[in-house]
Amino acid sequence: MPNLDLIKQYKRVHMIGIGGISMSGIAEILHHLGIVVTGSDISESEVTDKLIKNNIKVTIGHNLSDVAASDVVIFSAAIHEEDPELQEAHKLHIPTIERCDFLGLLTKAFAETIGISGTHGKTTTTSLVSLCFIEAGLDPNIQVGALLKEIDGNYRIGDSEYFIIEACEYVESFLKFFPKTEIILNIDNDHLDYFKTFDHIKEAFIKYVKLLPENGLLVVNGDDTNCLDLPKYTKAKSLTYGITNKHTDFFAVNIVFDKNGFPEFDVYSKDSFYERIKLSVPGMHNVLNSLACIALCNEYGIDKKYIKSALQKFTGAHRRFEYVGKVNQASIFDDYGHHPTEIVATAKALMNKTYHHSWVIFQPHTYSRTKELLDDFAKALLNFDHIIITDIYAARETNHYNISSLDLVKRIQSLGKEAIYLPDFEDIVRFVTKEVKEDDIILTLGAGTVTKIGPMMANSK
Repeated sequence: MPNLDLIKQYKRVHMIGIGGISMSGIAEILHHLGIVVTGSDISESEVTDKLIKNNIKVTIGHNLSDVAASDVVIFSAAIHEEDPELQEAHKLHIPTIERCDFLGLLTKAFAETIGISGTHGKTTTTSLVSLCFIEAGLDPNIQVGALLKEIDGNYRIGDSEYFIIEACEYVESFLKFFPKTEIILNIDNDHLDYFKTFDHIKEAFIKYVKLLPENGLLVVNGDDTNCLDLPKYTKAKSLTYGITNKHTDFFAVNIVFDKNGFPEFDVYSKDSFYERIKLSVPGMHNVLNSLACIALCNEYGIDKKYIKSALQKFTGAHRRFEYVGKVNQASIFDDYGHHPTEIVATAKALMNKTYHHSWVIFQPHTYSRTKELLDDFAKALLNFDHIIITDIYAARETNHYNISSLDLVKRIQSLGKEAIYLPDFEDIVRFVTKEVKEDDIILTLGAGTVTKIGPMMANSK
């Protein structure tokens, strides 16, 4: 059984930024363990509503009395040092722990912590691995970076030593973890507000690989040249997977797509046929994600019948090419993609579907990313027939980068394609509802509030 003594030393825990997807998962796990959990966040959300429904006290705003009553205060990376609750904890000499450090304590408690990392695809692959373990009756503990309908949330409490967790590289938080097994899906330019250079990003992943014990397992993407040298940094067993690279331990061939863009393909293990796999999520990138899952689950002794069944049942995590509804007989989808590589992958997945015209409503995420990758964003968005750009979602930043969404619109136009800047969501709904035709596909894209537009459109008259 997991050794949770380090966690259970706390009787009352207060969480600043409890509405974050990872923070809320931690809150639910602690609550399940019988620890009194309180928390605060700046705004209500689907996540905070669910926490309250599950009898966890959440304050929208600040609650200094809950801080004063706690044994420890956990805060997310987005919380600044001048936050009133953090200041109150310091004043009262109450210990404070950043989210990634506390999550590290949780991963240490389990003998089989399985961390899924990479710049893109973490949530989907964490979901796939989780569902395979559930299907096989292994009763895993899970923390995933999105709401997953199969577990009715973003976490699961199991009765086993398996802890399957999405391991994010931002601010090198995954270096606080204690993984037995790692999947590394890809390494790409992102989070440049923190990393500054690609070399810094690569170095973080190398450090992460070095955390593996000798009896651990490393699974890496053989199609990503930035991943191929990672096995040399560990004595753990390593496996590779790929589509274009057939010199891998698991690879896919004979890939076909149905009218929904869902792939079906043959998997080979070395040179031997393994299984014919069908997915219920679109895109070639999900073929790669499923290969990573297959390589790991096979190594854990999960029968291929459970793997095949779980992969086919999975219809996507929340905000991963998620169907929202219809307007004017056009289908509306919502996706979290906020990096050029993700936009290209999503566009390619869309192209495998049957439709008339494509519409994208894109909300850039953070000023630093928009500034650094402006050309890449412009080129990626050219894959859509109609392009609407709304204001940059600031997230944790202030705009000292001298960048705006109009810069992106102008860059797209300079490449010979029309793009429209519309900052107001209601104006976007009115415009698209007026122009969109039957059998078109509309995609709201971005990691911020753009997700609100789809339901607004589907509910419009």
